[in-house]
Amino acid sequence: MNAEQARRVEDLLRRLGIPGVVAPEDPVRPEGPWRVYDSAAPATRRDITPDALASLATRFPDGGRPPGPARGFVVPPPAT
Repeated sequence: MNAEQARRVEDLLRRLGIPGVVAPEDPVRPEGPWRVYDSAAPATRRDITPDALASLATRFPDGGRPPGPARGFVVPPPAT
């Protein structure tokens, strides 16, 4: 994840009323994994990623898909 993606995730959480600050696990290595924390201060923050994911899951029990049957096409890869 990069800073722009983190900003979009944090914005989504905020719009859904889910608290959290999205930040890299290691502030010195932003190219590493990112998590959701209860505050922005690296020294005192607590990882709340599982809580944020659980809150999202309760709001979108179908994974965000519309209810009902779905139609579509399966496109095979080109023959080589």
